[in-house]
Amino acid sequence: MVIIDKVKSLSRRNLLVLGTGVIGGGFAASITTKLVKAEATRKANITNPAEALQALLDGNKRFVDKKRRSRNEIYSRLQEVAKGQEPFASILGCADSRVPAEIVFDQGLGDLFVCRVAGNVATPEEIGSLEYGSLVLGAKVIMVLGHERCGAVTATLKGDPVPGQIGSLLEAIQPGLEKSQGQPGDKLENACKSNILVQIDNLKSSPVLSELIKANKLRIVGGYYDLDTGKVSLVS
Repeated sequence: MVIIDKVKSLSRRNLLVLGTGVIGGGFAASITTKLVKAEATRKANITNPAEALQALLDGNKRFVDKKRRSRNEIYSRLQEVAKGQEPFASILGCADSRVPAEIVFDQGLGDLFVCRVAGNVATPEEIGSLEYGSLVLGAKVIMVLGHERCGAVTATLKGDPVPGQIGSLLEAIQPGLEKSQGQPGDKLENACKSNILVQIDNLKSSPVLSELIKANKLRIVGGYYDLDTGKVSLVS
């Protein structure tokens, strides 16, 4: 009875911490399952592009503030989404290992439809994937997520010969470099941000995505990730 009285006085967060050590793993698991369902319900309540974008930005703020809270990373969520997926947002991100979308936006299993390729370029394959993510799966926002000190953009700026198929990536980035010429400020940062905007234009050239935008079912935005702080800033 003493333990139960003490538990009643604890916050929900402390209760979860206490659960495995004092009041038993079964009770803690029950509480956690309820939180997972609540998290899934919150995602299901995202009904338009504005809400989807805000959910991404709110999640990134939690990540930056070291207050991540996503409950969609645990095993019960794995079992839930095995039956089907309804991601609320899609990310076209760079393959850079330092920019994992689910972590930096504080999301979990089944929340994001993610395509990653060096330089976050919108190739036909990436565009087709994102068409599927929005038209079939219902993602309400697509964020083209570039980042600080992108290696692919740096290589394009240098213009040195590259082996294999790497050159195809640099060719896709080249229009962004040309667009950034003459802009004041840091040359590499300008090129990274211009590349984001060019890839947005490439996505918007898709008839499938453009129709969804016209119907107010989709929004395509640009994001720039700061490697030093973890913050995502919108690019326009």
